[in-house]
Amino acid sequence: MPHSLWLKAVGTAAAATLAAAAAANAAPAPNPAATPAKNAAAVVTLRYDDSRAGGWEAAVTAGVASWNQNVSNVRLVEAAPGTRAEIQIVATSGWPQATLGPVRPGGQVRVELGSQAVSQGHDKTRIAAHEIGHSLGLPDTKPGPCSQLMSGSSAGTSCRNAVPNTAERARVESAYANGLARLTPADGRTLVDAP
Repeated sequence: MPHSLWLKAVGTAAAATLAAAAAANAAPAPNPAATPAKNAAAVVTLRYDDSRAGGWEAAVTAGVASWNQNVSNVRLVEAAPGTRAEIQIVATSGWPQATLGPVRPGGQVRVELGSQAVSQGHDKTRIAAHEIGHSLGLPDTKPGPCSQLMSGSSAGTSCRNAVPNTAERARVESAYANGLARLTPADGRTLVDAP
C-alpha cells in the first residue's frame, strides 16, 4: 500500500475511533421535562392528625383541600397512623381555638374544633379552615367580612366561606417562602375564636 494511502486509512480509522469514544462518553442531552424550573418554589409539607376529631372528618378534609388549592408552597397531608404530625386536630366541646403558627416541619401546633360554635350556628368547614389558617401563621382579623376567612365568628352564622382571600394566601406563601417558614415558629399563643 502506498504511503499516502496508508496515512489516509490510518487517519480515517483514528477519526472514527475518536468519534466513537466521544459519543460513548458524551452526556445525554438534558430533558427539560425532568429538570425542575430554577424559580419553582419549594413546597413545605406539613402533616396533620385528625384521628381525635370525631364528627369533623368531612370539615377537616374540606378545610385542608381549601388551603391546598389556594397556596402553592405549602401542602397539607394526612399523617400516617403512628407517625408524628405538625398539626394535631382534636374535637372539643368548647369554642374553636388553635396555636398561632407558622408551624415548621418537625414543630407542632394544636387545633381544637369546638362544638360550641357549631351549636350557635357556625359552619364546620369554615371553622376547620379558619383554625388551620392559625396554624399557618394567620391571626384573627375581627371584626371582618365573610370574604376574610380569618374574620372567624365575627362574620356571623350565615357565613359559609372557607376560602382564604388574596391577602391571606399571600401572607401564608410569604411565611413559607423558599421552603422554610421565615417568620418566628409557633410561639405557644392560643387564639380562641369566641364571639
